[in-house]
Amino acid sequence: MQIITGKIKKAQKVVIYGPEGIGKSTFASRFPNPLFLDTEGSTAGMDVPRAPKATSWTMLRQQIDEVKKDMLCTTLIIDTIDWAEQMCVEHILAKYQKTGIEDFGYGNGYVYVKEEFGRFLNQLQDVIDKGINVVLTAHAQMRKFEQPDELGQYDRYELKLGKKTSSQTSPLVKEWADIVLFANYKTYVINVDNQGAQKGKNKAQGGKRIMYTTHHPCWDAKNRHELPEELPFEYLSIAHCIPSGVNSMTSHQPQHQLTPEPEKTVPTDPPKAEKTNQNTVQEDFKVNKSEPSTENIPKSLADLMTANGVTVEEIQKAVASRGYYPEDTPITNYDPSFISGVLVAAWTAVFGMIKDNRMKNGRFVSAEPDEIPFN
Repeated sequence: MQIITGKIKKAQKVVIYGPEGIGKSTFASRFPNPLFLDTEGSTAGMDVPRAPKATSWTMLRQQIDEVKKDMLCTTLIIDTIDWAEQMCVEHILAKYQKTGIEDFGYGNGYVYVKEEFGRFLNQLQDVIDKGINVVLTAHAQMRKFEQPDELGQYDRYELKLGKKTSSQTSPLVKEWADIVLFANYKTYVINVDNQGAQKGKNKAQGGKRIMYTTHHPCWDAKNRHELPEELPFEYLSIAHCIPSGVNSMTSHQPQHQLTPEPEKTVPTDPPKAEKTNQNTVQEDFKVNKSEPSTENIPKSLADLMTANGVTVEEIQKAVASRGYYPEDTPITNYDPSFISGVLVAAWTAVFGMIKDNRMKNGRFVSAEPDEIPFN
């Protein structure tokens, strides 16, 4: 058996959570060579590289596969994970044709969400294994907590992953992470009339942004780098813990440089327009320049078609091969539950059929029934 000693340099799994507006996205943008998968549109006012906004759980997971395959960044940021969880729930509901998570029966729906979320974290682990840091941002929620061996309740902050699903998915996220940081405003309460804090008039002061790195009865946090319990909410406080060149694709440009150097041109040619990182990211995600006509098609399906260069005719042919609708039936006439529960939820299999069809030079051969879950 080979014995390995010493510290092993590896990409880090970081969770950052706190109240809204404290600056979680800005903090995450300071990580080396970041790429945002923005699930809620919170980076719209920031000059950062981002992928097209995912409109379905399937599209989000496909984007992660693209990052892993093409090594598009040094730090992948999912902002926020609680909004991603909502996409996961909607995916489960569409897949099993349910209108609410309680329709599965007592507790069963949350088990499905937990299992799907576990597969999602395994996918992110594959990204880590490629040497890419992964950062998950999340909102915080406060709830009453009572220890089994103590009397009374007290308030504590937790990851905002739903009131009921938190008991399922929140522990998975915390166990998965190397670093869990809780960001908050540090506020001091002082007595202003010299009558004591209990009877007198009190006033709150302060409001400095800080982050906690270790567990406390009032919040969840952890780290594996012997960080102080309390630090200023600034990236420089943890920069020494985050590798910036673990993988071979690490760019050697400055950390905050968002625009690469202009391409060299022949002096006689007119100057070329400078290409921004964001445009480069969109090209890497294979955005089709001649987008297929997706007018009036539900956005979750239209975005997947656009990202993969799939035409309306290819969708119609795949659907017709399974006997659901005649080939000339417009997609807009498909049942919405069929679109969300089959075409979007089983997109990997649907797209596999389309690629097989392309490879057969136009001769469409339907897949075996067990290959495509069109049920």
